[in-house]
Amino acid sequence: MAQATSTSAKPLIESDRVEGTTVYDASGERIGTVKRLMIEKVSGRVAYAVIAFGGVWKPGADDHTIPWGKLAYDTQLGGYRTDITESELKQAPSFAPHEHDWSDRDREEQLHDYYRIPPYWRAI
Repeated sequence: MAQATSTSAKPLIESDRVEGTTVYDASGERIGTVKRLMIEKVSGRVAYAVIAFGGVWKPGADDHTIPWGKLAYDTQLGGYRTDITESELKQAPSFAPHEHDWSDRDREEQLHDYYRIPPYWRAI
């Protein structure tokens, strides 16, 4: 899912510009916003996005950590699109960014297995 849906004149973006970007579901409905990125220190690759889900799915916002590979930038929407469904999100493993032990690879494996996406440390 990480592949962009169309090309952009600017191949790079500043992290502070990603924060606050709208997230859309597969049908193009607004479902939340990017709250923060989780970056792997050594490689510099984005591993996760913390998304504040709300909007169509619920009036308030719940933060969920999802693998970065579950987002694809859509230039027509000006935001990120995901194929994650509301029911998947409700049952997803909880990963509070400030409370989770990010050195626990077994727990991260569970998250990647749940979303059916290879872990970032194995991605090419």
